[in-house]
Amino acid sequence: MTQAADLLDPAERLDLDGLRALQRERLRDSLRHAYENVPFYRKSFDEAGVHPDDCRSLSDLSRFPFTTKADLRANYPYGMFAVPQERIRRLHASSGTTGRPTVVGYTENDLSMWADMVARSLRAAGGRPGDIAHIAYGYGLFTGGLGAHYGAERLGCTVIPASGGMTSRQVTLIQDLNPSVIMVTPSYMLTLLDEFERQGVDPRSTSLRVGVFGAEPWTQDMRREIEERFAIDAVDIYGLSEVIGPGVAQECVETKDGLHIWEDHFFPEVVDPITGEVLPEGEQGELVFTSLTKEAMPIVRYRTRDLTRLLPGTARVFRRMEKVTGRSDDMVILRGVNLFPTQIEEIVLRTPGVAPHFQLRLTTSGRMDALTVRAEARPDADAATREAAARSIVQAVKDGIGVSVEAEIVDPESLERSVGKIRRIVDLRERRD
Repeated sequence: MTQAADLLDPAERLDLDGLRALQRERLRDSLRHAYENVPFYRKSFDEAGVHPDDCRSLSDLSRFPFTTKADLRANYPYGMFAVPQERIRRLHASSGTTGRPTVVGYTENDLSMWADMVARSLRAAGGRPGDIAHIAYGYGLFTGGLGAHYGAERLGCTVIPASGGMTSRQVTLIQDLNPSVIMVTPSYMLTLLDEFERQGVDPRSTSLRVGVFGAEPWTQDMRREIEERFAIDAVDIYGLSEVIGPGVAQECVETKDGLHIWEDHFFPEVVDPITGEVLPEGEQGELVFTSLTKEAMPIVRYRTRDLTRLLPGTARVFRRMEKVTGRSDDMVILRGVNLFPTQIEEIVLRTPGVAPHFQLRLTTSGRMDALTVRAEARPDADAATREAAARSIVQAVKDGIGVSVEAEIVDPESLERSVGKIRRIVDLRERRD
């Protein structure tokens, strides 16, 4: 599928010099907006000895301090807002499962820009005006459902606001209403896949042709699994509520070679997770974003904890980010070895007899940490196949990652499902003083 040039919006037609000039202008305005209207930023800039006027080039941004999730929580609920409450049109919030939630606000202009970015993302993914879009992200305080919804409507799609859950009903809706696009987390797409097969329906027979997947890291192996078994194009969308929500970056269907960051609104950096030093393009590190046009809650050098690298643009002028390989705060250090859930996912997906559903359980054995990979068997896997799969996973982790783990192959559909972000790590380790 090719992207027709006449479908691109004006920013997508900019050359590199035009884009950089636009970014410089918007960056100065955004830093000034944050400094003048958010006490947290005025204090942090002053303490760092910098002023918005000091940002004369894009590289000068590295002189400004980072913003972290802890800063957002410390200013809960409205301390990071840069406009009066009467200009706020919507609030979203994180789940707060690891502490206070982070609250984000949107002005009318913010909501319009967000819808534009999701519409641009959906178009880059292969969606078109007139398509029927099945939205299976959760609605509510989570930004996924409503972000996808208004973006799809902005593009000109007919929207099915299915939300998450009621999996058997979702399968019925897909069969009856004939959507061509689905927007959902990749882990829940696999749950839908299982339900299609449980009902005896060939997933390749549906009307779906494009899947836009986000909200959690997923691998190329999972892409191949979904594309093969659904006969669709599976593309990645990226976002996080603190920056805007889904629609910060999008993989283009014609290349599928990483996510183009919509740099006219969100300026990216990649930094060393330990030192905070900005890394050259192409080196892997932690992704950092500064908003260029947000009104309600401008964000300056926000540390996402997502690990990736920046690459030159291909299908668009905008730089690409490689698929997120994991999060620095999801990294498991097991007996001195760094391990990410996506590494285990790659192994599980290529193991015969095992379904693409797994969970990592961390426990304490004596004074050592231990990890068990719990993966679901496919329905047709017999006892011998399960035993062979467990041995294969243990050996593959040892050979590929360099650490010893245990593996347990459990019954189909016995691991907890999630309609949003799947809980890959269950930490049952004893706390040590």
